[in-house]
Amino acid sequence: MGEVIVSMKDIVKTFPGVKALDHVNFELRSGEVMALLGENGAGKSTLMKILSGVYTKDSGTMTIFGTEYENLTPKQAQAVGVAIIHQELNMCRHLSVAENMFLGREKVNGIVLNDREMEAEAAKILGDLKIDIDPRQTVGDLPVSKQQMVEIAKALSIHAKILIMDEPTSSLTAKEIEELFRIIRQLKADGCGIVYISHRLEELKAIVDRVTIMRDGQYITDGNFKDMTMDQIIANMVGREIKEQFPRVSCPKGKKIFEVKNLNAGHLVRDINFSLYEGEIVGFAGLMGAGRTETTRAIFGVDPKTSGEIFLDGKEVKISCPMDAIKAGIVLAPEDRKKDGLCTKLSIRHNLALPNLDLICSKLGVISRKQEDDLCEKAVKDLLIKTPTVEVNAGNLSGGNQQKVVVGKWLARNSRVVIFDEPTRGIDVGAKVEIYNLMNQLKKQGIAVMFVSSEMPEVLGIADRVIVMCDGRITGEVIAKETTQNEVLKFATEFEQKKAVG
Repeated sequence: MGEVIVSMKDIVKTFPGVKALDHVNFELRSGEVMALLGENGAGKSTLMKILSGVYTKDSGTMTIFGTEYENLTPKQAQAVGVAIIHQELNMCRHLSVAENMFLGREKVNGIVLNDREMEAEAAKILGDLKIDIDPRQTVGDLPVSKQQMVEIAKALSIHAKILIMDEPTSSLTAKEIEELFRIIRQLKADGCGIVYISHRLEELKAIVDRVTIMRDGQYITDGNFKDMTMDQIIANMVGREIKEQFPRVSCPKGKKIFEVKNLNAGHLVRDINFSLYEGEIVGFAGLMGAGRTETTRAIFGVDPKTSGEIFLDGKEVKISCPMDAIKAGIVLAPEDRKKDGLCTKLSIRHNLALPNLDLICSKLGVISRKQEDDLCEKAVKDLLIKTPTVEVNAGNLSGGNQQKVVVGKWLARNSRVVIFDEPTRGIDVGAKVEIYNLMNQLKKQGIAVMFVSSEMPEVLGIADRVIVMCDGRITGEVIAKETTQNEVLKFATEFEQKKAVG
């Protein structure tokens, strides 16, 4: 690790009604990976948006490469050598890799774009990083992992020496994560200072040198990663000791609530058969592209099924659209909560009320304000949604609290089956435990719980039973506490093994 390249002292940032940063200190050195950790809403992203010129600070000092800056615009930050790779990638999907890399600073011959020069330079940068992507390829045709590599290459094309990565592995497979870590180690060796924001704490030991921890908009501590235990890191993040990372509740297994028979939909849902019972949580495991999300969408009526039957409490239910599923008591908290689960421009109140208008409206179609208030108050209280008021826009909430709003709107309906698709993606360790406790609470109430997760420790830690998918089919079913990650992975790669044998 080299010299200090970023020094932020006593940074204050206030939004209407919220003090997002309260005299925060942060330091980054060249050639190091600094993990910036904290719960959702701790202020991590706000601090990095000030460094990258998206936000302006109210007070404090910011020094980059020895020069003090009052505030920066995004273009000025880029010129100084700061690049940020957001969790939601900012790519123009219809443009090529090279066009994305040089967007806003295109190379021209007179008034004509010099595509050949941009493609050649893009190819060189990608080659230096050992990334096998054709610079002429359309970005929208690339998987998320490759798009992320293009973002990194784009940062290097502006000669960035300070790289901020916000939840870079949230949508990647284990193999893609290792490729990302290889590139991070290469950048670090070249003297780049990397700020790494992640809620996947198990990843840190592979690449992180130092840690800065924030909580409730304040700086808590920093230090060498090797000098801290994981329990110390978590306690500093959440302000309390978390006894169990995966709290498990034992319940007697009751009657069969839900059954799927011979479900087929598209290419990734092929002859799916399974049942859910009272008093259990069933996890769906598998690699990316196994068909788990597609299965949840077919059950919920988002995607049309070509064949199959769905039974609830022994009676067949016909589901041709989400409203059919909702009325039957089958609900889905989708993988992309911002795109599919919430109206981010609307308030918490409206998000909770919208799918429940039939419950809070009179026969004349007039909304009962009291019933709406009661519904919102119960959701906020039961799910511990952190918000000053239900009039706050859902898009302004942290990831964990957004997830709680998605779940809250369904629980108001006394649903019989709750399906969670990647419920803890992009949320912090404290909020994860709250989601697990919520799932346990549903389990104790006799509600059938099914959840999809790409994190193997989570599946084995929370689920009672694990169903494994590969290439659109169920390839295995195991009792969570009686199995191992290796056994689950064996079922998850059954298609690849068959291909290898064939």
